[in-house]
Amino acid sequence: MSQLSEKELSALHDLLSEEELLVKKFQMLANHATDNNIKSEMEEISQRHQSHFNKLYDHLS
Repeated sequence: MSQLSEKELSALHDLLSEEELLVKKFQMLANHATDNNIKSEMEEISQRHQSHFNKLYDHLS
């Protein structure tokens, strides 16, 4: 894999932070949801953002 520039590393760091925050927010929403359909949807969205985070993180290795 080629070396990433400082700008690219900074952008990846920002994206990782955003995805991590979204995972936490949607998991919190799922934990507070009383409707099972909404709870399920929030958990799916949280998992999707976790997947995004993992894919971005893989670019650092």
